[in-house]
Amino acid sequence: MVKLVTATQDMNCLRRTAARSLYTLVLFLLLPFIFIKLLWRARLQPEYLWHVGERFGFYKVRSELPVIWLHAVSVGETRATVSLVNQLRQHYPQHQILLTHTTPTGRAASEQLYGDNVIRVYLPYDYPFAVRRFLRHFQPELGLLMETEIWFNLIRSCKRADIPLLLLNARMSEKSSIGYGRFNTLTREALQSLSAVAAQTETDAQRLITLGAQQVSVMGNLKFDIVPPRVMQELGRVLRERFGEHRKVFLAASTREGEEALLLDAWKATDTLLVIVPRHPQRFNEVAELINKRGLMMQRRSQSEAVPPDVQVVLGDSMGEMFAYYIASDLAYIGGSLLPFGGQNLIEACAVGTPVLIGEHTYNFAEATRLAVDAGAAKRVKDVEHLVALQQSLLHDAAAMQEMRGQDLAFVAAHQGATDKAIQLIALCLTGDY
Repeated sequence: MVKLVTATQDMNCLRRTAARSLYTLVLFLLLPFIFIKLLWRARLQPEYLWHVGERFGFYKVRSELPVIWLHAVSVGETRATVSLVNQLRQHYPQHQILLTHTTPTGRAASEQLYGDNVIRVYLPYDYPFAVRRFLRHFQPELGLLMETEIWFNLIRSCKRADIPLLLLNARMSEKSSIGYGRFNTLTREALQSLSAVAAQTETDAQRLITLGAQQVSVMGNLKFDIVPPRVMQELGRVLRERFGEHRKVFLAASTREGEEALLLDAWKATDTLLVIVPRHPQRFNEVAELINKRGLMMQRRSQSEAVPPDVQVVLGDSMGEMFAYYIASDLAYIGGSLLPFGGQNLIEACAVGTPVLIGEHTYNFAEATRLAVDAGAAKRVKDVEHLVALQQSLLHDAAAMQEMRGQDLAFVAAHQGATDKAIQLIALCLTGDY
């Protein structure tokens, strides 16, 4: 029996080693395409060619203090860290907060939110040599991954270096679960190498457990704890003045490819100002062309001027100002949900009392969307015609709008508290008690 168990363990170890080796080999084969991808993206966003060395573990900045490392991929994850970073700085003033990102927009959001209060760099690609260099350079006492960041070589390197690593605010959609399940050997090893996993919902937790995660708890969603920065509150008031305080404003937030065309084609000439903020900055000019081709009068947010009454569409060609756009608007559509992109975060809109419309495709934020709809803080639409009709109906129904605003604020308040649970978990890991 002992020999059988030992043989099984040896076989499992061989499978894991073979799977890891194959995964790493594929990464090396893809290396030339990484540079091609960076060059391609830099056509529209030159920042992709900045700090390229960091993506391979070469860093100029370092910390003289013990480091708590937090990885937030892009804008949404970075904004969700606000309450957590503030609490970490309060509880661990003798530590340096290191924020790592994957996209230039995430890095820019970090700079806007935190300035010089944190160190920010790019997380290296998941090559063993790069992640080992990253860990040796910063020597973090603790690592915190946000949402669905499961990098096999990074997690293994942290375990071998005895660095506690937590997956916080973890979510696992059905689609992602199926994808990770195809690499069951690697996924199971990675999840079991984490010190702990704190999921957003029971559904997320169960999917992660099925994939192999251990030490799993439910913490809720950090995004409910976010508070609009004062600078965004003030900018929201400024934008509202520019849009016209007595003009109805409908915001299409974080729109994706194909959605703007649908919305513009269905838009009816009304006294309502349409504000479109594309999800990705490299698409600003593309969306401007879509607006111009339809003969609509447009003004860009970057012009920083009052919007004349004959302007029908404002193009939100700025980054990191979504809170301000929500504050300046009467009603918001959350992009990525009319077409099958999985939707975007609706909590920020609700947090400032802006009623929400959302499409059918919300698998990236399924639970938060369901809760918002159930609470009356958001309304689902079937298609773009339904969206345009409902926005016109709501904007001319003051009582319904006021009721939704109250339900927005109550919905967010009812689901706060994830930050406190995260801080408790972090404290246990730092003291070795978990």
